Amino acid sequence: MTSTDHLLALIRDTPDVADLLHSSFEFGIFRNEHGEAVRAASGASLEAIAGDWAGGTFFLCHDEDGRRPVMYASSEGQGGLIADDLKQALEIITGLAVWQDCLKFSGGGRLEAMEAAAVLLERDRVSDEPAIVEHREQVAAALSLVRVPVSELVARLRSAVMRTEPDHLVVTESGDEYESLFGEFVPTDNPGWR
Repeated sequence: MTSTDHLLALIRDTPDVADLLHSSFEFGIFRNEHGEAVRAASGASLEAIAGDWAGGTFFLCHDEDGRRPVMYASSEGQGGLIADDLKQALEIITGLAVWQDCLKFSGGGRLEAMEAAAVLLERDRVSDEPAIVEHREQVAAALSLVRVPVSELVARLRSAVMRTEPDHLVVTESGDEYESLFGEFVPTDNPGWR
């Protein structure tokens, strides 16, 4: 059993952790179907492992060298690589408040925009849901995740998304490519952050 298989089994076998991942971090392992058939541009098969609240799907990619990078495809047609393995993906998903919005407000993938967005998203998340800090600790302890500083998580996420092309583009059966996970907005575009 690989470390990825072990981690997935641990989540499935620990209902409290699976519930927290779903309710607090939008990583629901019991919704693992995407709205359309997709594959990696490299031709590697994708295994859907979880879904988020908005219809997005997390996939394990079966690379030739045996690695299992994690890809994400939104229901709105954005997709790509988010981590080199499931453990790193879960550290990002649980450690970065609304990680998708960190990408949305990245100014096309600029690190400084992502860092600024991450700070503002974290402030808002903790204000709206103070228990998120405890939920992070519970999930990290149960799954042996490393609590990584936000700046490092942002750098890891950006690095992964930057490596999406060419092999980890999400492609439909008809050959259409999903758009980048990097959004063009910057934090100052959000009226609530001015």
